[in-house]
Amino acid sequence: MSISMDEFTEHEKELLKQHFSNPDKPVFVVTTPRQVDRGALMSRYSRSSKSMRRVFLDEFLNNPSRGEEFYERVLVEYGDDSVAELGLVQVGIEGISQIAIQSIEDRRIGLSYLEKSTRYVRFDQKGMDGMYAYYRGEDVMGLRHYDSYMEACELAFNTYSKSIEPMIKYLKEVEPIHSMRFLDSSMGVEVAFNELRSSDDVKRAEKAYETSIRAKALDILRALLPASTLTNVGIAGNARAFEHLLNILLASRLKEEQSIATMLYDELREYIGPFIKRVGSKHGESFREYLNSTRDGIARVTEKYLEKSDNGSRRNAYSYDDEVTLVDYEDNDAAEVKVVASILYEHTGVSYTNLLELATRMRREERISIIDEYVRHRANRRHRPLRAFEIPYYTFDLCTNFGIFRDLHRHRILTMQRQMLTVKHGYYKPMEVIDAGLEKEFDECMYKSKEVYELIAYKECKPLEAQYVVNLAYRYRYLIKMNLREAYHMVELRTSPQGHPAYRRLAQEMYRAIARVHPNLAKGMVFADMRDYSSRIDAEKRKLLKLKDK
Repeated sequence: MSISMDEFTEHEKELLKQHFSNPDKPVFVVTTPRQVDRGALMSRYSRSSKSMRRVFLDEFLNNPSRGEEFYERVLVEYGDDSVAELGLVQVGIEGISQIAIQSIEDRRIGLSYLEKSTRYVRFDQKGMDGMYAYYRGEDVMGLRHYDSYMEACELAFNTYSKSIEPMIKYLKEVEPIHSMRFLDSSMGVEVAFNELRSSDDVKRAEKAYETSIRAKALDILRALLPASTLTNVGIAGNARAFEHLLNILLASRLKEEQSIATMLYDELREYIGPFIKRVGSKHGESFREYLNSTRDGIARVTEKYLEKSDNGSRRNAYSYDDEVTLVDYEDNDAAEVKVVASILYEHTGVSYTNLLELATRMRREERISIIDEYVRHRANRRHRPLRAFEIPYYTFDLCTNFGIFRDLHRHRILTMQRQMLTVKHGYYKPMEVIDAGLEKEFDECMYKSKEVYELIAYKECKPLEAQYVVNLAYRYRYLIKMNLREAYHMVELRTSPQGHPAYRRLAQEMYRAIARVHPNLAKGMVFADMRDYSSRIDAEKRKLLKLKDK
């Protein structure tokens, strides 16, 4: 790399080593400890003819308030939002409900999440107070039917806790370890468990098997957990995204979310205060007023067009029988023409209009050949199709259990709209629950939750707070709009063998729906696994082999 470099004295180099990964190379990491200075330095750098390290020496080194001063002027006074993306932070939020965490994870851009797993972590432990971990904030404690709320949540957790060992026992009976095959490290091939020779191979096999069975049992039984179940989440992101999140939570009608926002704001002010200063200003108040006014206005419009039935639930002429409905998509020919034009676009100097005309004149076989060439070099699902597949879009109306929604909610490159959690769409009952002889207890838990939900939502007219008592098994309606490129990613990821059986079936149905309307565009989705799997054992075996090889 041949560029003109700043000349620093030996003394300056020693100073720079405390704030940058190196003082004399054209590529370096900014390591100065204060987050506000790192962000301000990068932003100031874009407005200067000097190098970044020279800007630091001249303007930041001997001025400890330089970062705050810069953001006060650029962000608060001028409203240049983009500079807030230069402030990065990682936070942990613990003891929050499934309702609140979905509101947080609705923020798709600028934030990344890692949530406590319902697959690998048991939720059957009681706290120091002798209670299970579910939401008991002031708003639900003040309900007239609070005692019923507690009974429903306790029943859900008791049923979940008592079902774990019977479910594990049942799964071991239908999938005994002796029916499985595992790697014999001496021969490099898989053999029956009884044929393993090495004690290390036996231990690895037993560990993979036990982990697989336990994960599958928890996967199945998570449907019993109520939305009040408390969990933990780690969030990494930029200050601009956190500012938006804070405003959304502060504008919430749920006390829990308002409380989370207040605590999060207090913590973030200590580290990225200048970036989020507008949250407490007239700008933040105005934005939250806009959110609430819009929400109230649309609620009135909805009331006008959708009558209420006697029990408070809304009449609806649509059927909720289908989990997956493809409700909007483009004509097949039009979609292929646009994709082909987009494929060619980056390799020519021709306008998109002219390429559309060219693709329209092509014979279908020619268009198919171009589409096939675009995807035929993919060697695995991580080799996602390139940008031309972002042209066609698909809108799915989904009605799945709430647990599956939580899994799909993690996808970012799509538009998702969702309704409130209710009991009116019925619930999903895993076949394993029936086969393990746990159906009666499962149904009793669902009936109790439904009864209490209706008391809170309809008798007390508090549908927001009523959401907390609804189990993850209850079906939930949401809308997903995504492009073909994201569909490849979602379908191929969510149909993989280690995935939850319910969302694997869902992803398979989404693939079939796309393939029916756009067969040639879906043809390259070769890593969509359409097989049925009853066990996670292969995934656990692969995991242990990776650990062994390290």
